[in-house]
Amino acid sequence: MQRKIIYLINPISGTKGKSSLKELIARETQKRQIPFEILPTTADANYDFVQQKIEKEQVTDVVICGGDGTVNQVVKALAHTNVQFGIIPMGSGNGLALAAGIPKASAKALEIVFTGKAILTDGFMVNEHFACMLCGLGFDAQVAHEFADQPKRGLGTYVLLTTRHFFSAKPYPFRINVNKLEFSTEAFFLSIANSNQFGNNFTIAPQAVLSDGLLDVVIVKKIAKPFLLLAVMRQVLTGRIRRIENSMNSPVIYFQTDELVISNPAEAPIHIDGEPWECQRHLHIKVLPRFFKLIHAATV
Repeated sequence: MQRKIIYLINPISGTKGKSSLKELIARETQKRQIPFEILPTTADANYDFVQQKIEKEQVTDVVICGGDGTVNQVVKALAHTNVQFGIIPMGSGNGLALAAGIPKASAKALEIVFTGKAILTDGFMVNEHFACMLCGLGFDAQVAHEFADQPKRGLGTYVLLTTRHFFSAKPYPFRINVNKLEFSTEAFFLSIANSNQFGNNFTIAPQAVLSDGLLDVVIVKKIAKPFLLLAVMRQVLTGRIRRIENSMNSPVIYFQTDELVISNPAEAPIHIDGEPWECQRHLHIKVLPRFFKLIHAATV
């Protein structure tokens, strides 16, 4: 079956020139004699018009040119159509793309669209909300909330906000129920990850795999700030999955599961795939195994 591609370009993602991207897409896709169309993403996440095109015109691929938040919205809306999803990263973190071996450079990412392999990839639900790669509570979510309000979004802005919030970060109480085990802890942040990173190759859950049917849960507990940096860096570089019972006295708890419940009594801030989400006192989180087809780099 001949491929037919719809490219969805987020007009506000990142800082890359949209006109030059359109020219690159048109030139390289025409070179391969693949029928295609370039459309804008929508602010209201309504992609009924794309679904109609997929069904009527036998579209095989939807390539998302945007960040993790845009990927989340498009996959949620169109995964049931059984198309293949490609990504040309244009966000600030691009965590899902990087986890799939997709480079930031648009030309190289586009080459992955043409030569990569579509792999059934997990998603997960946070209450009624879909997530592609990451849900965070606490410190990183506070940064995400403020980042969303910035007039200029990019890696520099994110680093600046992260540094600023680090010194004022406070721990939050959480109660976790997983695999018939229930425990309480105070933590600076709690991450539920399908991909292995926050973005920009910052690998907070180094053992995470996009298609293993499991979520990687990382809890960075309340410790003195100087030791907090050390604990996070150790997790990034050498984080090992352990039984919860064997890591309760460690500054970082790192385990895998396909489902958990989190009580968030202090209403710590929450983000899903880098986008702020309203505070929830109770979160039921469950993996959606092999939920959508994502084009990975052939070497991943």
